[in-house]
Amino acid sequence: MKKLRVQFLLFVYDKTQKLYRKYFKKKKRQWRFTEKQLLEFQEDSLGRKLGEFYKKHGFTMIPKMENHDVHHLITGCGTNFEDEIAMQFLLLGNGKLNAHLLAAVVLGAIILPEYFKMYIKAYKKGQNMRPFYQWDFEALLWQNFDHLKDFIQQKQSKVYY
Repeated sequence: MKKLRVQFLLFVYDKTQKLYRKYFKKKKRQWRFTEKQLLEFQEDSLGRKLGEFYKKHGFTMIPKMENHDVHHLITGCGTNFEDEIAMQFLLLGNGKLNAHLLAAVVLGAIILPEYFKMYIKAYKKGQNMRPFYQWDFEALLWQNFDHLKDFIQQKQSKVYY
């Protein structure tokens, strides 16, 4: 039964994603890097980690949706469907609000209620992080991934004297 519910959510996502990019991301441009170019970044950089993420999962970049994949890295949210919904809850807790996100949160909670505790935990995690959902991560691809992640998660970075 869960498989059928997930298939329904995937169908809805597939039908709405292009509309989301067209109407909610119309001022945004696609990144100037390819998955292959990301792998050429310095080893500990956000760019390299993102390139490795694409390679590991067999994903390709979706134009204007690249930040979404960075959100997976920064938050530690997985890529299966319940984790995707949890990430939307996390982003809601972080301050992001639009119709597409609200639809994902509501549909996810209704159609996969067995993960509701995980969703609430993700929401609270988002509240405890620095607001990052509007950041231009393309400009930060050269930054040290661990430092960036710690900063967003409000952790203290180690200082070496």
